Amino acid sequence: MDDAHTPPFRLTELAHGGGCGCKLAPAVLQTLLAGSPAAAMFPQLLVGTETADDAAVWQLPDGTCVIATTDFFMPVVDDPRDFGRIAATNAISDVYAMGGTPILALAILGMPLGKMPLEITRDILAGGTEAAAGAGIPVAGGHSIDTAEPIYGLAVIGTCKPENLRRNSGARPGDALILTKGIGVGIYANALRKGELDATGYAEMLASTTLLNRVGAMLGTQTAVHAITDVTGFGLLGHGLEMARGSGVRLVIDAAAVPLLSRALPMAEQGFVTGASHRNWDSYGASVTLPADFPEAMRHLLTDAQTSGGLLVSVTASEAPALLARIREEGYPRAAIIGRVEAGAAGITIDG
Repeated sequence: MDDAHTPPFRLTELAHGGGCGCKLAPAVLQTLLAGSPAAAMFPQLLVGTETADDAAVWQLPDGTCVIATTDFFMPVVDDPRDFGRIAATNAISDVYAMGGTPILALAILGMPLGKMPLEITRDILAGGTEAAAGAGIPVAGGHSIDTAEPIYGLAVIGTCKPENLRRNSGARPGDALILTKGIGVGIYANALRKGELDATGYAEMLASTTLLNRVGAMLGTQTAVHAITDVTGFGLLGHGLEMARGSGVRLVIDAAAVPLLSRALPMAEQGFVTGASHRNWDSYGASVTLPADFPEAMRHLLTDAQTSGGLLVSVTASEAPALLARIREEGYPRAAIIGRVEAGAAGITIDG
């Protein structure tokens, strides 16, 4: 790897995992949340944990929807400012995935005091502030603790009009599916940790993970858009399944149409696959129908843990081409129509 991207102090060596690959496996999370008390006693809570959506939503008396989310993880890259930018971009994404606009953030910081220079922590915070400024919001405070491994992220508050709120549970049979970013961040991050990602690959990964999903606020204003979710630690299939289950539909994904980072497939074929990919498949593979002899490397990409991934959008099929063109014009050149929604048992079928 290019020396310019190998700092003398490697943040990733202080963490056992990185980015959204640190998430608990979907099956573990389901078990933990199974006993959560029902939110029915709070009618103002429009979105809670019931469909594994991207953020909680509370409706104020004047009708305004307040969107609240939090996201944090261990380093996915070694450059501290880049780590801060990626983590903040990822956290803010949950508000955009609900069709909302962020208004402020609070920092969540855990640092191993005595194990790393304080200036590295300052750079992480500066990177997060930079990403938040790109979204037009301040990091207005936060909380910090001494931890065994570096942790950084944000709690983010946003708002939207009730009619612009988009859940992951609104997909309808006949809809088309659009994905706004390429897949393969987990593969690239694994190659980086092993010293096998060059400067060009690093730049590609950074460009994707620091690209704000601000297009989500526009998507929330489109009546043809029925459901949105962002693709992060559970991979495209995991978050697609959350959409399928919440909506009571079946997603059909054309594997050949899924946009990939430029080196993602050959890297997967070379074995740069993360443990998160295996955990994801073990958790939900029974709900996915694959073609016979489906390439293992492609299966790993579809379960690859995305850090600050794109938005998965369910939209009226006839409106999908025009919406795709607009998404690309908004700065998401890899956006693509990747499949469709059908009636049937909740799950995913892979074509191609």
